[in-house]
Amino acid sequence: MLQVGIVGLPNVGKSTLFKTLTKKAVDCANFPFCTIEPNVGVVEVPDPRINKLAEISKSQKVIPTAIEFVDIAGLVRGAHKGEGLGNKFLANIREVDMIVHVVRAFHDQNVVHVESGIDPARDVETIEIELAMADIGTVEKRLDGMRGKMKAGRTKDLENEESALTKMFEVLQKGKMANSVEFTEDEEEMVADMSLLTRKPILYVVNVAEDQTEVPLLFREGLGEVTGPVLPISIKVESEIMEMSPGDQQMFLSELGLAQSGLDRLIAKCYELLNLITFFTSGEKETRAWTIHRGTKAPQAAGVIHTDFEKGFIRAEVISYEDFVVCHGEAGARDNGKLRVEGKEYVMQDWDVCHFRFNV
Repeated sequence: MLQVGIVGLPNVGKSTLFKTLTKKAVDCANFPFCTIEPNVGVVEVPDPRINKLAEISKSQKVIPTAIEFVDIAGLVRGAHKGEGLGNKFLANIREVDMIVHVVRAFHDQNVVHVESGIDPARDVETIEIELAMADIGTVEKRLDGMRGKMKAGRTKDLENEESALTKMFEVLQKGKMANSVEFTEDEEEMVADMSLLTRKPILYVVNVAEDQTEVPLLFREGLGEVTGPVLPISIKVESEIMEMSPGDQQMFLSELGLAQSGLDRLIAKCYELLNLITFFTSGEKETRAWTIHRGTKAPQAAGVIHTDFEKGFIRAEVISYEDFVVCHGEAGARDNGKLRVEGKEYVMQDWDVCHFRFNV
């Protein structure tokens, strides 16, 4: 399951975002370090397509894809040295697939700011320096070990590894993110196994005031150097939306001229950043959504359902989502020549509806 870590300074809206996403009660007390253990919540990925497929197939059960969100307690300046509760929280982030960095841009005298004043660009720099300093030790240790190996004889792989590690070390020393480094294909191969915080994809969620829909102009310039997309969200408004009935939610969003809530946009951005797509299986027993990386071939997609499906893969019977809906299901798609038989080299497409044939 896709795992997303939510990070940021204390009192920027992290735990409120987590609570809103997961509808799971967490302690949002107005003081630093109130979140001591990482809260974990599983969130269904909103996708109206799955309900349409289930309706057509008269499915008994509907199983959407899900994302696991991990709410990491607020980091502070000096966290990599153990300031606050830093080291423990930095360790929690290492296991996630990507990071959502919540940055505060709203003013509220009742909500204290640990850095005394609202400055998203400064706050981003504070967190990223901590992440960089936490990674620099890992890179330095790997460099020392690799250079020890080189004394016994230089190889092309060791030279590529040294080059990649040196590039990262120089960037991290400046408090910058390692995901800003450009590697050759050979260099990338040598460091792909390193679980560095600063190489994870990152989405910056700027927590704006209730009456704002964009990142305040004052802060845009300072956020221009970040290494990921920036998504403005009023977390307070989103939390209020989640308390409404589904019908009222839709009406409220329509009045604002929005097709999606900020949370839905956040989840979509997570998929986009990790280069993920969704395919479906649909029948009377269940309709289910499955997550795979873009570029995955049919046997490996089948393996996501069950390893036996990949081992004994014969073929994939594929219908596009649009054809499945227009033809009112698998039988109609087959009768209208819209069901395709694909082999082992078929690259899965977003929204494919599949039936895998296998033999073990």
